[in-house]
Amino acid sequence: MSGHSKWSTIKRKKGAKDAQRSKLWSRQIREVTIAARGGGDPAGNSRLRSAILAAQATNMPKDTIERAVKRGTGELDGVIYEEIEYEGYGPGGVAILVETQTDNKNRTAAEVRHCFTKYGGKLGGAGSVSYLFLRVGQVVIDAERCDAETAMEAAIEAGAEDVLDGEGEIVVTTTTEALQPVTQALQQKGLPVASSELTRVAQTSVKVAGAEAESLLKLINALDDLDDVANVSANFDIDDADLKALNADL
Repeated sequence: MSGHSKWSTIKRKKGAKDAQRSKLWSRQIREVTIAARGGGDPAGNSRLRSAILAAQATNMPKDTIERAVKRGTGELDGVIYEEIEYEGYGPGGVAILVETQTDNKNRTAAEVRHCFTKYGGKLGGAGSVSYLFLRVGQVVIDAERCDAETAMEAAIEAGAEDVLDGEGEIVVTTTTEALQPVTQALQQKGLPVASSELTRVAQTSVKVAGAEAESLLKLINALDDLDDVANVSANFDIDDADLKALNADL
């Protein structure tokens, strides 16, 4: 499994815990609100369509989604969020891209910088690592609740770019434009879609192990735990056995 997919698996395990604390929903509500600035009709706003799909995949109530949309369009009062990306390197020279949505950029910058410094990373300038990542659509199917071969065939038929049978899940990669139709096609076939989102995939990877791998995962997890962080992408590759041992508490 690729480094990106390994980190995606870690994030989904973390996400299950985040959902219990309502943290996952908070992030999704923020994304829906920001996406709705481009128009409150999902039919004409691809980012909003993707944000709503992601929220629906975690069983967010319809009225919660609708309120978030109205805050984004200005029909309801709400906090004004600014989107800021931070780029840098972690232990072992791993490229890290941090996407944030914040109402206080000074607070967010300080928190991100603190994480990089604490765990042996270094912030870089704009464009220093972002060129290494490609934005794609990603749909995750719960492989424990369906036949894997059937799910993979359905994903390919629906127009997926790539399908990976991973650890208890099937990861379907699409173009950004195809995310919604592919997700809907899979749902219409009755497949258990666990999540549907736009994300970043690294085009190259860096192998890390031992103490560097441990520090790197601490850095990425610390960044991902920040309230203002919407997404963390990294191009690491860690052996499966080492990754499992390092994340035994997830």
